[in-house]
Amino acid sequence: MTGFWTVGGAPRLGRRALMGAAAGALALPGVARAQAAPVKVGVVAVLTGPQAALGTHLRDGFLLGMRHLENRLGGRAAEAIIIDDELRPDAAVTKVRAAIERDRVDFVVGVVFSNILQAIIRPVTESQTFLISTNAGPSPIAGRGCSPFFFAASYVNDQNHAVMGAAANDGVEHGGQVRPVRRAMLITPNYQAGRDAMAGFKSQFRGEVVDEIYVPLTITDFSAELAQIAARRPDAIYTFMPGGLGVQFVRQFRQAGINIPVLSAFTVDEAVLPAQGEAALGLFTGTSWTPTLPNEQNARFVNDFLGQYNYVPASYAAHAYDCAMLLDSAVRRVGGNLADKGGLRAAIRAADFRSVRQNFRFGSNHFPVQDFWLARVGRRADGRFQTEHVRKVFDTIVDPFAAECRMPAA
Repeated sequence: MTGFWTVGGAPRLGRRALMGAAAGALALPGVARAQAAPVKVGVVAVLTGPQAALGTHLRDGFLLGMRHLENRLGGRAAEAIIIDDELRPDAAVTKVRAAIERDRVDFVVGVVFSNILQAIIRPVTESQTFLISTNAGPSPIAGRGCSPFFFAASYVNDQNHAVMGAAANDGVEHGGQVRPVRRAMLITPNYQAGRDAMAGFKSQFRGEVVDEIYVPLTITDFSAELAQIAARRPDAIYTFMPGGLGVQFVRQFRQAGINIPVLSAFTVDEAVLPAQGEAALGLFTGTSWTPTLPNEQNARFVNDFLGQYNYVPASYAAHAYDCAMLLDSAVRRVGGNLADKGGLRAAIRAADFRSVRQNFRFGSNHFPVQDFWLARVGRRADGRFQTEHVRKVFDTIVDPFAAECRMPAA
């Protein structure tokens, strides 16, 4: 990537870019000289362990955005500092503090898992550094915990799940027929995002919840849980099993021979479909984005992502790509003056960029107002797997927690 070099996995500006910026700065007044310094963005993602595929999508999506922007944000040279949170809150806090205090990052973006976001949000926002989540969206932060220094470029955690509750009521295809789901069993990991997931599904689902099963984040064997599901004979399963959990669950579900629809969110997506393979075909998911959404910005993103990285992007990548475009629009809107926190906040809130989701704006709590879709796993012409939109379920919807937000003064 032109203008970047890498130390320990962290993309940084190359020597020529730095020399060019420095030479230009010599001819400028003091303020302009300060603005010639690169915009620094800390990109937080899980890049080690079984969930690393999710963080890899996030990182690569953001870096593709930077590539499309020629490694500049709002006309200023930009530097991305990649931070591996290791899926450990203590490690994430230590590394993010270092990025703020030592590296002087101007923005912190990314974050796959809600427990990591909940760990870092206070040290980031208390430093008056803008934090933009590209995936995690815990409901407390969307409501009473909203912050003038926090934005989400993704969603509130429970929204994708609410999509599936509504879709279950209207009916999903199974065995060639579309039938509403009357009785469902729910299964998810026992942590904040899992609890949000089940709450989201139930907020829209009008049928009977036969049972709710909460499992450890470290589970690898679902045989006991699948036996419970088979014995209770629901019309469908609803599940949230992100990353490696989803790989194991989908494989073991198929092996168990249970013949009912699987409705989900973040369980079958492009980050894990290569590992799930044929076992995931036909399973449903709720989402704000798929590779097949028909708009020019999305087509460019998907095609160039495939060309650059040779794999199909997931929503983790798409939202991170949008985040790069959002930052570019915001920095440009304030003329590169990042010291103007109020102006920068208003510029981020304006969301003056072309999203791969097409319809995108921020609500009063700094979370997106956007469309949501029912999607299904299919096979691309090149043989790879992807999620494909089936029908729009929610149109430019405001999340249910926005009304609880009383945005504090900055």
